[in-house]
This record gives sequence, structure tokens and C-alpha cells, in this order.
Amino acid sequence: MRTAAENQNTEQILTSRTDEVYQLSTMTSLLDGVYESDKTFAELKKFGDFGIGTFNHLDGELIAFDNAFYQLKDGTAKRVQPEDKSPFCSLAHFSEDITYTAEGPLAKPELEDLIKDLVRSENLFYAIRVDGVFKKMNTRTVSYQEKPVPMTEAVKSQPVYSFENTKGTLAGFWTPMFAQGIAVAGFHLHFIDDKRTGGGHVFDYVLDYGTIRISKKTHMHLELPETDAFLNANLSRANLAEELEKTEG
Repeated sequence: MRTAAENQNTEQILTSRTDEVYQLSTMTSLLDGVYESDKTFAELKKFGDFGIGTFNHLDGELIAFDNAFYQLKDGTAKRVQPEDKSPFCSLAHFSEDITYTAEGPLAKPELEDLIKDLVRSENLFYAIRVDGVFKKMNTRTVSYQEKPVPMTEAVKSQPVYSFENTKGTLAGFWTPMFAQGIAVAGFHLHFIDDKRTGGGHVFDYVLDYGTIRISKKTHMHLELPETDAFLNANLSRANLAEELEKTEG
């Protein structure tokens, strides 16, 4: 039997890795309408100071960096409270491995290609942060769902917001293609403006100029909930690519 000291030591190892992405639940469960868990941000923050995700009942978008956690919804941004809960998020401790000054304008595909050129391999995980001025930024924030419905239905009423010549921060992850369904494979980024007044899940943008920071991750810590909703969810999505295109853009 493990002692309390051994259990505490194991927990410290799991929650202090700088080379790890912590993943709560799966993207496939979110697609199936599993929008609740008992995980509070008081608990989740030990797994990272950086990340993205959502909130119980799909109540907005999460963006976190510099250990500051924000809830983006209805065109606003507010600090996350310790008692707030998430059904799905990706978190990491951000430690810079690559820093690059980008001069634009760079459209979304061009910036993504630049980031791919900067990293060693597309088969690893990367936490990505871009601080800069964006000539344009198009985002959405998911809306509160009283009852669980498939996410493809939930996003039909999502508000869309546009910013022009705005200073702000992109934050999120590159996930390898083999992890599609656990998270969103490829780039998955959220945005918040420099005044901390709004942002959301990113659809499209043009970067005027800014600084790219990349943190390499070689480990994933996947935590699966044991709620009835998750245990009974349909996680084998026959049309996964189509559903992700509808929900993630």
C-alpha cells in the first residue's frame, strides 16, 4: 500500500511537469454534448498556467496565460473564479523553447506555416502564444446550454465577433494528427484583446506584427471523467472530421 507521502510525491511529479499537456476529457465527448464535470479551476490550475477550453454548460471560451484565466462570452472577458468548472480543457506549464519576431502582414495560413517551420516535428505537442497587433481577428464564443445537445447544434446560435487593428494575444496548442478526437488536431487557438474586454475561439485573422512563443510538449496526461454522461457518451464519431469542421471552423 502506498503511503500518504508517496501519493503526495506522485501528485507533485504529475502536476509539475513542464513537458506535459494536461487534457481533461475528450473532444469527442464535447461533440456528444457532455458539458458538465465536477472539476473546478481551483483544482485544474495545478496542471498549468496556460491553456484553452470551455466551461460547464458550454458557457463561453477559456483562455489562460501568465497564470491568468479568463472566461470569454457574450463579447466580454472576465477572470475565472476558483469555483468555476470545466468539462473540457487543455492546460500546460508554459516554458519557452522557441521565440520568433514575426513581421506581417501574415494571414492565418501563412502564420501557421511559419510556426510549422519553426518547430522540430509536427508529431509532438506544442503550446503556442502569439502577442501582437492583428489587422483583423474573427472569433466566436459558445453559448450557455441548459440541456445537453450535440455540439453541432449548440454552435448554430454562437455569437461571432470581429476585431480590427487590435492588440492582443493568441493562445492555444498544436496537437498531432494522431490525437484527433482526444483534442482538436492541428492548431486550436483562442484570442483575447490587450484591454481584456473580449475575444473567443479563433476562426480567422491577419497578424500585422508580433512575437511568437512556442513551448514543446512530449507528454500528455489525459484525465477522463466518471460522470454518467461521459460513461454513456458516444465517443466513436462516424463523422468526426465533418463535426469538427462545423464546430471548430
